[in-house]
Amino acid sequence: MTLATSAVRLITLGAISVCTIVRTDAHEAKSGWTYPPACCRAQGLVGDCQAIPTQGISRGPRGFSVFLHPGDHYLATQPHLFFIPYGDEIPSGDGRYHICLHPTENDVNCFFSPPDSS
Repeated sequence: MTLATSAVRLITLGAISVCTIVRTDAHEAKSGWTYPPACCRAQGLVGDCQAIPTQGISRGPRGFSVFLHPGDHYLATQPHLFFIPYGDEIPSGDGRYHICLHPTENDVNCFFSPPDSS
């Protein structure tokens, strides 16, 4: 094995390692699209982002009202009412509503809405 071959193998292995590390920073929705890494901050396999029921979401003159019942998001253990101003939502990758709660169930880190919902 030459020095050049060894260098190419080392660079390839490094690139694969970096891609693997970046890939594990974010979590996938059940539908298969990946939440942005800045939104999904929890450790482990589940993450802090999840699709939420449409029934708890209403649109008002200034933004979205999001009502979560316990169990609507796996972190929600009590009822929550969040207000998301228009312009703060992120287009959803699967046409569903999603919310990322971090660092606690009381804090919205990211809110995703279907592209035509605002």
